Amino acid sequence: AHIAVVGWACTTLCLVSCAAAFSHGASLSACTDMMPRHLRTQLHSPSNNYITVHTNMSFYFPGDKVPVTVRSTRDFMGFLLQARKVSNDEIAGTFIFIPPGSKLLTCFEDGDTVTHSDKSLKRNLSFVWKAPDQPIGDIKFFISIVQSYFVYWAKIESAIVAQ
Repeated sequence: AHIAVVGWACTTLCLVSCAAAFSHGASLSACTDMMPRHLRTQLHSPSNNYITVHTNMSFYFPGDKVPVTVRSTRDFMGFLLQARKVSNDEIAGTFIFIPPGSKLLTCFEDGDTVTHSDKSLKRNLSFVWKAPDQPIGDIKFFISIVQSYFVYWAKIESAIVAQ
């Protein structure tokens, strides 16, 4: 019985410390596939019906500032947001405005990714993305949402923003 209690305590401590590790944002290991690295997370189908990521611009020019809005009908805790080239799925551009409760990450260049900075419940978020000064072609915005430590949606995408 003693061994079982020690095993349970170790497992619980690990779960708590692993969960706490991601309460201040996604880790850089999530840069490429945008998947959360929590223990036992359960992927929900990409066809979620309550989170949208969109912009009011259907095209942009190099250097443009593009407003990006994330809307949700349910609270969520964590997120990871990126713009990617449609042609090769590379992360592109930088975020120059981010809401409270979020922070910039450097996946490939400074500020190319945004994640949560705390566990506060979030619903509607506004960002501004700046296009690179050189042409990169059409882009899409992608967001992964963590509703709880065990439930997430990966790579919800916006409509194409054409160059």
